[in-house]
Amino acid sequence: MSQSKRVSSLMLELDPLSIVKSIATSEILISGRLVDASNATLFGKVISDTGVHEIPIIYKPIAGERPLWDFPDGDLASREVAAYQINKFLGFNIVPFTTLRDGPYGIGAVQQWIEIDEAFDLITFSQTDDFRLREIALFDAVINNTDRKIGHLLMDADNKLFGIDHGVSLHSENKLRTVLWQWRGMQLTEIEVGQLQKFISERERITVSLRNLITVLEVDALFARVSSLIDAGIFPEPSEEWPAIPWPPI
Repeated sequence: MSQSKRVSSLMLELDPLSIVKSIATSEILISGRLVDASNATLFGKVISDTGVHEIPIIYKPIAGERPLWDFPDGDLASREVAAYQINKFLGFNIVPFTTLRDGPYGIGAVQQWIEIDEAFDLITFSQTDDFRLREIALFDAVINNTDRKIGHLLMDADNKLFGIDHGVSLHSENKLRTVLWQWRGMQLTEIEVGQLQKFISERERITVSLRNLITVLEVDALFARVSSLIDAGIFPEPSEEWPAIPWPPI
């Protein structure tokens, strides 16, 4: 049995709530580092609360972050967690479970590892009009993602698409940079508008959830963006004031 199928079969045996609880509370055991990442990104595992299964995780300690001049407030780990929470409030399941917790190198973002389908042609797929990509494009517009690269899209063995690496998002100034411009200027569907309207209606609860993760100014900007999307009724267009695509795009 391949590694990916073995991991997938283990996940099927675990209740989703058990996975979440284990990632949030169990001891983190580090086994390696992702060397291509610009900030400290560690691969490891936690043992399930039943003591039987190993659950692979990614751990990004705040202590391993490099300062960014254009993101002077807060930290990247908190933005990762904020993006996960916003994804849930929107009714999406794009971002793998992500929490802020202590670990071997201090407080950081801990995220469930997604085992990808190595045979899948993600580059070609990323330029299609697949509905799963459209959902991520809308999510990125909401969180003002400045770094949606192709490599930040993950397709698992069950054809479920995930988006990761949201540390440079949620800035109060418009900074959307993405490889997913297929829907630029296109009309939002009634369902999409309904999702955004529901998000606005839960502002008080969402604000409390994000209070310790991003600044008040950034929370206000988040709801302003969503309101603008509803009013415009279309996907955003690329800006002429800054690069519309991150570099490198992959």
